[in-house]
Amino acid sequence: MKRSHGPRRGTRRSLRRPRSQRGKTPISVFLQEFKTGEIVLIKPDPSVQKGMPHRRFFNKHAIVRGKRGSAYILEVKDKDAKKEVICSPAHLRVVR
Repeated sequence: MKRSHGPRRGTRRSLRRPRSQRGKTPISVFLQEFKTGEIVLIKPDPSVQKGMPHRRFFNKHAIVRGKRGSAYILEVKDKDAKKEVICSPAHLRVVR
């Protein structure tokens, strides 16, 4: 059988919620609002596939640069390069 090379390859453990947090995602997570310049953590919700960033950016800090529809444009530092990532609010958490 041919080996898969998709974007979610090798994410069996990283895309899994803790046992106590499994179940339906609250609607408030989808309706979160972030301001431009705010620092957020990219923490993907495995129960929501739409708007999920690439696994390279999991658990990284990002700066909100703008909004595109219901998603947010984030600036993430990847080694020496600054990259733009478009991500749904379900996969973002506020850094306190």
